[in-house]
Amino acid sequence: MTRSPTRRGANSRAARPLAAAIALAAVPALAILAPTAASACSSCGCTLNADWPTQGLGNGPGWSLDLRHDFFVQDQLRTGAHALVRAAVPIPNDDEVQQKTVNRNTTLTLDRAIGESWGVSLVVPWLKRVHTTIDAGETDPSGSRSDSLGDVRVIARWQGFDDDHDIGVQFGLKLPTGATNVAFWSGPTAGEPLDRGLQPGTGTTDLLLGAYGFGELGARLDGYAQAMLQLPLGAHAGFRPGAALNATAGLRMSTSGPVVPHLQLNVRSERPESGDAADAPNSGGTLAYLSPGITWRVAKDINLYAFGQLPIWQNVRGVQLEPRWSVSAGAQLRF
Repeated sequence: MTRSPTRRGANSRAARPLAAAIALAAVPALAILAPTAASACSSCGCTLNADWPTQGLGNGPGWSLDLRHDFFVQDQLRTGAHALVRAAVPIPNDDEVQQKTVNRNTTLTLDRAIGESWGVSLVVPWLKRVHTTIDAGETDPSGSRSDSLGDVRVIARWQGFDDDHDIGVQFGLKLPTGATNVAFWSGPTAGEPLDRGLQPGTGTTDLLLGAYGFGELGARLDGYAQAMLQLPLGAHAGFRPGAALNATAGLRMSTSGPVVPHLQLNVRSERPESGDAADAPNSGGTLAYLSPGITWRVAKDINLYAFGQLPIWQNVRGVQLEPRWSVSAGAQLRF
């Protein structure tokens, strides 16, 4: 992928937008993290940041189409910041014991950059998920499958703070387009509704607010940072998802060749869900992943990318399933 044509030439000045973005992100980050330092989330999904315009990658005004696939398996039971030995969980007992969730998610992003200051993205996820669990009081597993549209996002950005256009803000909505009525299809609980936290959609409209910046950190090193706060504006059928913060800090090599190495630190913190249909004791929290990867320019307007994610911090509230790793691959076309 190519650099933004508006990058600064002096390293001392180029570091300013990165610091400014971190400062802007600190306000919502402190607001959401301070009350929930000891909680976590189980079905957050892949946290990789492939929002290329906010990283200073692109060819200026125009359209782009990005298609990305994420694969991860949540099969490790955790409580607090520790893994839980599955054999130590008594069955049957008074609580549900989740077994495994296999996620194969595909996301289509259509982006329009309007001049050098404005842009808007339409993010359309398709979620394919297979989940198995042993319900409270049961000894046999129950299974569910979903293969459907998730919650669509519409996000605008503005980066007109100065002539270099390398620091910006984002604002938009997550729309309630995903299903909320998926049921178990096998086992003792066949026909009963799947947990609301595992449904393709939340049923709520959420406000999205973010900040980002990018710049040169050295002769052959670029940096970028982004934070996005997600605030549910209401509840649906007795369920309100927890407010969440996604934050990314990234580095990439500045090379003249087609292959560019990247390294991201991705953090997600989420408050517990609430409402009569929520599983508040086993939801909410903080996950951190280290994500190495590459982008590969195969033609002037076509880029491929691949990343892996490894957890470096998983602190969960109650007992939850978390992934041991995840992989993502995609392609971007500019036109």
